[in-house]
Amino acid sequence: MKTETWTQAVRHRLDLGRLLPLGGPYDGTWITERAAARVLELAAAEVPGVRLESLRIGSAPLEPVSEPTVRPPAGALPPGPLRIEAACTVPLGKPLPETTDQLRSALLNAAAERLGLATVTADLRVTDLQDVPETGVKSRTTARAMRPAPETATARSSPAMTGTGSMRGPVRELADVVTGVPGVARLTSALGSRPVKVEDHDDPPGRRIEVQLAVARGHHPLEVARAVRTAVTDAATTDKSGPVTAAVLITETAA
Repeated sequence: MKTETWTQAVRHRLDLGRLLPLGGPYDGTWITERAAARVLELAAAEVPGVRLESLRIGSAPLEPVSEPTVRPPAGALPPGPLRIEAACTVPLGKPLPETTDQLRSALLNAAAERLGLATVTADLRVTDLQDVPETGVKSRTTARAMRPAPETATARSSPAMTGTGSMRGPVRELADVVTGVPGVARLTSALGSRPVKVEDHDDPPGRRIEVQLAVARGHHPLEVARAVRTAVTDAATTDKSGPVTAAVLITETAA
């Protein structure tokens, strides 16, 4: 039983993909690769005739990274430029450079404007050409490298916590603060730990807070995370707590 539970936890963690830095080193925010990919897939679907076959996001090679001002979630990438890698099928009858440029712009713009990712490049690989009608075309995204199919992604989505009744004391109070921030859809526990984790330490004195959450439709993930960090640090700061730092991990988006 323990082996099976451990295996399921590993599979779930792999399904989340990398933990990507959102914003800069002072923002203290990360987003799962799967959540970011969802937004990029929707942007790619706006390019007529294009079908994504795979999509990955990771650190851009040879680009400098920064030390975050707060302790990141375990295994998270350091703040720095990112690279998008995508494989796609494109339509016949349209110049290939024009189509790939359009897709590249859609991905980079969505990463920067809809999410707040510091992306510097999008490397595209065309795997096939397809004959599609000139009108009424809707591209479909499968992103097989990230998830086998939309149904599988739903089944494997991170455990949701729509309430805070199971929490007690200061943790529950902070959880209530988080869920009261506009744009927070719910708390989550994608990494297998509590959605709101508080650690007090004495050397040096201070308090560390880590929050996992889902962002509601129509809200910008980075702006929501910034508001959450401000709210929880204000709520957790006392005369005896010492410096308070907060890290936010966005595990789901409803773009």
